[in-house]
Amino acid sequence: MNKRIYFNAFHMNCVVHQSPGLWVREDDNMVNYTDLNQWVELAQLLERGRFDALFLADVVGVYDVFRGNREAAVSEAAQIPVNDPMLLIPAMAHATQHLGFGFTSSILQYPPFTFARLVSTLDHLTKGRVAWNIVTSYLESAARNYGQTGLPDHDERYAIADEYCDVCYKLWETSWEDGAVVKDRARGIYADPAKVHDVSHDGRYYQVHGCHLSEPSPQRTPVLFQAGASPRGREFAARHAECVFVLGSKPEVDGQYIRDIRRIARQQGRNPEDILCFAYLKVITGDTEAAAKRKYEEYFEQCRYDGGLALLSGWSGIDFGQFEPDQPLEYIETNAIRTLVHSFTEGDPSRKWTMRDLARYVGIGGAGPVLVGTPEHIADQLEDWIAAGVDGFNLAYTTTPGSFAEFIDGVVPVLHQRGRMQKDYAPGTLREKLYGSGRVRLPEPHPAARHRCLGTAADTVDRPARA
Repeated sequence: MNKRIYFNAFHMNCVVHQSPGLWVREDDNMVNYTDLNQWVELAQLLERGRFDALFLADVVGVYDVFRGNREAAVSEAAQIPVNDPMLLIPAMAHATQHLGFGFTSSILQYPPFTFARLVSTLDHLTKGRVAWNIVTSYLESAARNYGQTGLPDHDERYAIADEYCDVCYKLWETSWEDGAVVKDRARGIYADPAKVHDVSHDGRYYQVHGCHLSEPSPQRTPVLFQAGASPRGREFAARHAECVFVLGSKPEVDGQYIRDIRRIARQQGRNPEDILCFAYLKVITGDTEAAAKRKYEEYFEQCRYDGGLALLSGWSGIDFGQFEPDQPLEYIETNAIRTLVHSFTEGDPSRKWTMRDLARYVGIGGAGPVLVGTPEHIADQLEDWIAAGVDGFNLAYTTTPGSFAEFIDGVVPVLHQRGRMQKDYAPGTLREKLYGSGRVRLPEPHPAARHRCLGTAADTVDRPARA
């Protein structure tokens, strides 16, 4: 039996997620990102295509590193304007039955008490189909927006995130016992007060004293996503994440990262197989190789120089506006820039790259590989990633809904023929759909599980063995 491949659609509640310039195309609908009907139709399309989830990115700051201002980002709609991702989810969930919904929320945005209630509400409204992508934020402008003079240093942000998660776990897992909600109409008792407990947390960054205001939701703790690249980030991901994002230029690079994450997870006492790893890709497909390549070249020519480098400058903290467009990258001596550029260009190390090439490279779906070809060729390349240890993919788009419709109508049937993609959804919550029937709760020894109330049943269901 071939190993099943998981698929998330990667998107954002804005005009331009990661392809600056392509919003002007008539076949891209993201200029209408404020129209709720468009999001509902996208969710229904993805469910028709048997995607596992729609994953929504987010930022709470503006890309203002490029040339020291936000002009390029605003002019080219590079992740600004951007609306909140969480508010889209109930409507999309109401219009679907199985599709999962991942959302990004930074530890800067909400106190953990407030955030825990928001998530419990979403988990109730979706019947257990939500996932949280835990981020610590990378934009200095985000910190200023929330009253800070700047971001804490890198490792401290992860220390804050550890405690933030710990508070949320206590609220989700400890405050209400299983069986606390009785709904006894005859006696007029909705919940048993003896089974509702205060959370007493006095930490370095947070103090919370009181009970969770929401009754237990189907998953209690949402499915947890994370993308840690640094040593401290990998430690955090291995401790908390059920699903990890990987961003390598080729399968063997992602494979090395995955082996390291699972090694760290094992050291922390977790089952390495409990972590699903999703590679980031863009797919451009056509009926023939030539047609797919023509489409890619057309997109490539429409990429915007300033918009691409505005995003890259924000991601890296490096102002790429200080360099000339045709300046060869090999003559840039800054170590940080060399390291960053290498991560993008290692798939073709013999190529002589200029700043203009780099802007175009990140201009089609962001900083990650692009697969171009017929559906059969795309399926072959996806299988190369799976052979390297990847479990699934976060698929970025060039146009919406076109990129996803073309993948669903072209590549998905090939994957079905090869036994690589689900033809029908499993019942249950998002966690059960990913890990198997009965896996409603996080398993031991995940740090959330240790906060479980006495008398609350532990999850002992094993996920199916990897094929």
